[in-house]
Amino acid sequence: MKTHYYLSWFNDFFPEKLVQCLHEDIKDRKSLVMISADPSGYTAEQINFDDVSEWTWLNQANIIFNEYHFIDYRMQKEDAQRLIQNASVIFLCGGDPVLQNDFLADYELSDVIKNSNAVIMGASAGAINMAAKWLSLNNIYEVEKSTLYDGIGFDHFAYESHSKRDYATFVQGYLFPLSEEIDVYAAEQESAIRVKDGKIEIMGPVYLVSTSKIQKLVETL
Repeated sequence: MKTHYYLSWFNDFFPEKLVQCLHEDIKDRKSLVMISADPSGYTAEQINFDDVSEWTWLNQANIIFNEYHFIDYRMQKEDAQRLIQNASVIFLCGGDPVLQNDFLADYELSDVIKNSNAVIMGASAGAINMAAKWLSLNNIYEVEKSTLYDGIGFDHFAYESHSKRDYATFVQGYLFPLSEEIDVYAAEQESAIRVKDGKIEIMGPVYLVSTSKIQKLVETL
């Protein structure tokens, strides 16, 4: 049974219906492994989990683990891979999706994560990198400067987070070309997509962009 959570961003805490789903899905709570999207940004010897929003969300939801690990460039590649192999939950954190994408490649983590039986979660940049494809814009008004990246590819769609923008101009100019190749889920803040055994469920404001058409999805979580 494979369960993946694509989260946008939550300004406070997880909403109650998301908390209920997580309690239902996360039965094994031996080890939480979090993967940084700013892997060179920490200089202290140890991470303070109180400073990690994604940890705070889980803690507030009373989803407590026996062990917590935070993976970035301070950790050896072999140790990072071993921790992922043994994780109950793998959480790809928010931040810079390009830096996280590079880190996953440098440490050869994508296949290790994909082969894991853990519940996989990603927030913002982390959710973007969980998807099959995603776009990065150097300049939001110059679509020709966009770069297409391959994500880990748990599920066959592209993902766009923080999409609370003018859809008439932004999504049409930016995501329509990609939507001709692959479905794009464009998520506003305070939203989540759960993919459980291939079934896609929606919480909060999420749009499906497919073959240059936009559809706001009905909440099913």
